[in-house]
Amino acid sequence: MSHPHPELGAPPKLPENGLRVTPLGGLGEIGRNMTVFEFGGRLLIVDCGVLFPEEEQPGIDLILPDFSTIRDRLDDVEGIVLTHGHEDHIGGVPYLLRLKPDIPLIGSKLTLALIEAKLQEHRIRPYTLEVEEGQREQLGPFDCEFIAVNHSIPDALAVAIRTPAGLAVATGDFKMDQLPLDGRLTDLHAFARLSEEGIDLLLSDSTNAEVPGFVPPERDISNVLRTVFANAQKRIIVASFASHVHRIQQILDAAHEYGRRVAFVGRSMVRNMGIARDLGYLRVPAGLVVDVKTLDDLPDDEVVLVCTGSQGEPMAALSRMANRDHQIRIVPGDTVILASSLIPGNENAVYRVINGLSRWGANVVHKGNAKVHVSGHASAGELLYFYNICRPKNLMPVHGEWRHLRANAELGAMTGIPKDHIVIAEDGVVVDLVDGKARIVGKVQAGYVYVDGLSVGDVTESSLKDRRILGEEGIISVYVVVDSTTGKIVGGPHVHARGSGIEDSAFSAVIPKVEEALNKSAQDGVVEPHQLQQLIRRSIGKWVSDTYRRRPMILPVVVEV
Repeated sequence: MSHPHPELGAPPKLPENGLRVTPLGGLGEIGRNMTVFEFGGRLLIVDCGVLFPEEEQPGIDLILPDFSTIRDRLDDVEGIVLTHGHEDHIGGVPYLLRLKPDIPLIGSKLTLALIEAKLQEHRIRPYTLEVEEGQREQLGPFDCEFIAVNHSIPDALAVAIRTPAGLAVATGDFKMDQLPLDGRLTDLHAFARLSEEGIDLLLSDSTNAEVPGFVPPERDISNVLRTVFANAQKRIIVASFASHVHRIQQILDAAHEYGRRVAFVGRSMVRNMGIARDLGYLRVPAGLVVDVKTLDDLPDDEVVLVCTGSQGEPMAALSRMANRDHQIRIVPGDTVILASSLIPGNENAVYRVINGLSRWGANVVHKGNAKVHVSGHASAGELLYFYNICRPKNLMPVHGEWRHLRANAELGAMTGIPKDHIVIAEDGVVVDLVDGKARIVGKVQAGYVYVDGLSVGDVTESSLKDRRILGEEGIISVYVVVDSTTGKIVGGPHVHARGSGIEDSAFSAVIPKVEEALNKSAQDGVVEPHQLQQLIRRSIGKWVSDTYRRRPMILPVVVEV
């Protein structure tokens, strides 16, 4: 198995009949999925998603792929193929289309409807091409065939990309549920047909590669939900991804069976479920869904609320309910269902929400104590089965953290794929398919691009480090007035602390040391404000470290008169 090295340099020029594959997100992480295919000087992008921030990224709203590699080549892009409508696959599209709004978007009916609604908020009217399973489209030099795959959202597609360099297949997210709620199976017949043609490179979902066996059918959740609904005494509040149509369908079915009304809470949930209902992907009995404002007129045992926040997102409805910062107040006897998995890195945030809900008396039902979620990604047994059908000449695990990618590579090797034909890459690592062999040839920039409010890319790792210091250690400001000619102190020093746990009065012990250092520097002829600031910072910093074993941010201000 080949793998990247830190010494990788810029990739060489692509050979004339070679296919270049550059993942800009989704490898080594869960989210931010984006892969660029290049042939004959033309580009095809598959997916453009976002990654959600973790605790060590305070203030960040979203994390985007780094577009810098293709920013100057957007005229070469034939289109963006979207495999399905989850945020980690479509959330970055508005930010890419800001750079060039007329790049065509190619996807299924539901996927395009979801992204069009999102783009409307960004005031972008995209050019779209709706496709369905079995359809083939020529996008420049890329002959694309779309294949039905089963996932936790309807209308998911894999894409087979034919070029003179060979046949590459990107699965997108998929599993092999044999009893899907919508009857839409992963099209193993199509993959077997592609196998007969010869799959030169398979890019395969790795998320559940460590999990043995097969993913249980989605419909298994129905009986668990019925039990919860039958035993619930008051309101039922369900938290789910705003695009998990299959899960919401089962909630609606259970609510209808037990005589409850349903209200959607949260802008994205209301928008997405409205789209799914209008397009026929969500079956809603007449009168079942009501406006949240009408719920006060209904008895508690006839109410179901469906909201976002299953991953502990701070601003999502469920987190705000747990923090008593939402119009809907949790009361003893309410039942809360977290109908989703735990995305790696979100565990602490989710359990913090569960504890908050439990504090107010809610009965919290989650994956840890009831079977209220099944994964949307193929487990090891399914992947083995899949590789034996596809028999790819080269395998490139995608969509997963390092442990998932390696586990997926091992599965491929078990089915007979030669280890030197299995490529474990990471974001930015360039893979060329030339003469039937996939090889790592270089690396391009593929760092995190942070979205903070209206700011895109302005927040750097250095900025985040400062935020973490402010959040963990606080800030100390020092104000001094000096004579611009002599450097002698005219006023101050005045010291104030915020968030450091140190009282302002405690600084009386260090102020004489600061004065002594400034007076000595004045005698040495040092009058430049920046040098004086550094002197103050060192004096205060050493004292705080020695006295309190803390390292707050120190902000010295030197004013000349």
